[in-house]
Amino acid sequence: MSIEARIRELDARHTRLDSEIDDLKKHASADSLEVARLKKEKLRIKEQIESMRMSVEAEPAE
Repeated sequence: MSIEARIRELDARHTRLDSEIDDLKKHASADSLEVARLKKEKLRIKEQIESMRMSVEAEPAE
C-alpha cells in the first residue's frame, strides 16, 4: 500500500471517529470514558497522518 493510500485510509477512519464521537455525545447516557478513548484514538490518527504527510513532502522529487 502506498503512503498516499494509507493517508486516505487513516483520514477516512479519522472522519468516522469524529461522527462516532458526535453521535455518542448526543446521548445523555454517553460513556465519558468511551468518548475519551475515541478522542485519543482520533488524535493518534491525526498525528500519524501529519507525520506521514511530512515524510511525503520531505521525499526528493523524482
